[in-house]
Amino acid sequence: MQNAGILELGLNWLYLAFEVDPKDLAEALEGARRMNFIGLNLTVPHKLLALELVDDVDPAARAWGAVNTVVFEGRGPTGAWQPLREFASVPKEVRSHGYNTDADAITRSLREDLGLELAGAKVLLLGVGGAGRTAALKLAAEGVAELALVNRTTEKAGAVAAEIRERHPQTRVSLGYPPGAVDLLLNATSLGLKAEDELPLDENQFPLPQARTVYDMIYRPAETPLLRKAKAAGCRTANGLGMLLYQGAKALELWSGRPAPLEVMRRALAENVYGGQLR
Repeated sequence: MQNAGILELGLNWLYLAFEVDPKDLAEALEGARRMNFIGLNLTVPHKLLALELVDDVDPAARAWGAVNTVVFEGRGPTGAWQPLREFASVPKEVRSHGYNTDADAITRSLREDLGLELAGAKVLLLGVGGAGRTAALKLAAEGVAELALVNRTTEKAGAVAAEIRERHPQTRVSLGYPPGAVDLLLNATSLGLKAEDELPLDENQFPLPQARTVYDMIYRPAETPLLRKAKAAGCRTANGLGMLLYQGAKALELWSGRPAPLEVMRRALAENVYGGQLR
């Protein structure tokens, strides 16, 4: 996806994947800075750790509590920090600037892939770690009326609920399964990545027909057991491929300063993940 976008923009860049142990993240960020990387993407569990490791944090990333995109910047002759793309040669001073492109990608995908209007909606969110916490805060900021949080550890869900009540008091937030129907059931857990995984929800406490739409952040496999059962129950469904596309496109825009070639990236992503068309 990223290399297809980079090629379309005519940039002499290459996007590569590196596996980094969480304990080595600080060294990896420093190594990337010294090797004059334009930027980075970070995935779990690095998104939370990076908040305290990058030199500067965008206000939105601070608000959502996670960094998934890093832009390396140099100090220009006027003293202002600018992305490295702006320099003909590497400046003496370089810093890392952390951003979050996940939050907007989540809500854009929900609107476009499910046709869902978030303001005033009732939502059941499964999982509040990492992307789940970001989703919870973003949904509250978008004005959902009710947000029920279900998490393996109630303490973590309680902390997110308290944060939402303080920052977004217009959203009624609760812990555990809601008693009635919801407009959206959103899975932010990793349950569904493996064929043998159990469902991420307890159907005895919340029958799937009570959800009008179901969104699973997992995109491989394309149809998780949750989405398969939800579709059979008559729910409108979507997986996380749209979220992956939109967060990646925004990251490329931050690095390049140019609009991302969205359709080129969409086709490359669909071909890579499914060997066909993105639904």
